[in-house]
Amino acid sequence: MAKRKATSEPKTGLLKRLGPGLITGASDDDPSGIGTYAQAGAQLGFGIGWTMLLSYPLMVAIQEISARIGRVTGHGIAGNVCRQFPAPTIWFLIILLFVANTINIAADLGAMADASRLLVGGPAILYVVLFGTVSVLAQIFFDYKRYVAILKWLTLSLFAYVIALAVVHVPWGQAILGLVVPKITFNAQFLTTLVAILGTTISPYLFIWQSSQEAEEQRIDAHKRPLKKDPAGYEAELRRIRIDTLVGMAFSNLIAIAIIITTAATLHAKGITDVQSSAQAAEALKPIAGRFAEFIFAVGIVGTGLLAIPVLAGSTAYAIGEGKKWPVGLSRKPKQAAVFYGVLALSVALGIGLNFTAIDPIKALYWSAVVNGVLAAPVMVILMLLVHRRKVMGEFVVTGWLYGLGWASTAAMGFCIVGMAATLFM
Repeated sequence: MAKRKATSEPKTGLLKRLGPGLITGASDDDPSGIGTYAQAGAQLGFGIGWTMLLSYPLMVAIQEISARIGRVTGHGIAGNVCRQFPAPTIWFLIILLFVANTINIAADLGAMADASRLLVGGPAILYVVLFGTVSVLAQIFFDYKRYVAILKWLTLSLFAYVIALAVVHVPWGQAILGLVVPKITFNAQFLTTLVAILGTTISPYLFIWQSSQEAEEQRIDAHKRPLKKDPAGYEAELRRIRIDTLVGMAFSNLIAIAIIITTAATLHAKGITDVQSSAQAAEALKPIAGRFAEFIFAVGIVGTGLLAIPVLAGSTAYAIGEGKKWPVGLSRKPKQAAVFYGVLALSVALGIGLNFTAIDPIKALYWSAVVNGVLAAPVMVILMLLVHRRKVMGEFVVTGWLYGLGWASTAAMGFCIVGMAATLFM
């Protein structure tokens, strides 16, 4: 690759340099993720904690690769796939993504509603409609920069789980042992939980959101062009992406570890292993860890749901819009991207509607993570093929240790899916 002089990196504070990676990492701990981590801690105790340290480098690699696609090409993952692969490939995966994200939105809204009921009372279904409507209206009518700033501030709600961890009694020797010493059991329960955890931490909607947001940042900044067309300052840009991703994913995993340790030290220790939702986990904490622990756990569910629903709905709209080559982007006015916002609103509306049916979206929390885990593997294979094509990435093809780690992440997800399927059908 020809050597080019990089422009000087702006001297800004860390918070200003954090953006798509931080929001992506925080939205990873949505109510669905919280339910998955709570169930893992309740079922398997401290012995499942090591999966979070294992998943960290894997999720960092795949998210950085996703971000690079957006910054280098000026298009998100779906936009690149539709230009490089046959239409059936992209639409099969997009349909699965739409279904998984819509179920996830329904489950998240249900969990937020139940948490609100625990906090202030009232009918849960009213909160479902309220949270869903507010989320859609904010994405359509808020100024993009202001909306992103709000999402950044919402990441602070996740510190509720660090506080919850601080108020319960934790046998730290056992907790640390569970983090650093892998405990593996080859049975359906363990492998299904492992796929659910990986499906929560390494999830297709996160890839699509971060890559699309990198492309979005270029649309609103007159000084930015895709690195493939304007390589000036590429070193500073890739360094910014790496810092943003490292911090965002570390934040995500820190919160997940706090949830696993909290539920392992309380629910698992008391023999409570059947936790069907994040709200149920919050309620179950009350007689063991007190009203305050229940309160802050429930507050965190509402806060992270408000952060995650826009990411889930937005990633669906980006994927479909880019796949059809429609105008996309939260920075565009509603009239400029009517179909994009229509898909976004439809996904949330269906999520709201599922809460009115006989289907219990709360029970779907855990399995939506499993579905995401199964969907992630083929998406990751396509992603890794894209970033190694010079036609797509120009001189910025991903190679070396990052490329190897990306394939390792893909292989790990595939191995877990095969193992889970083998144990389920034995």
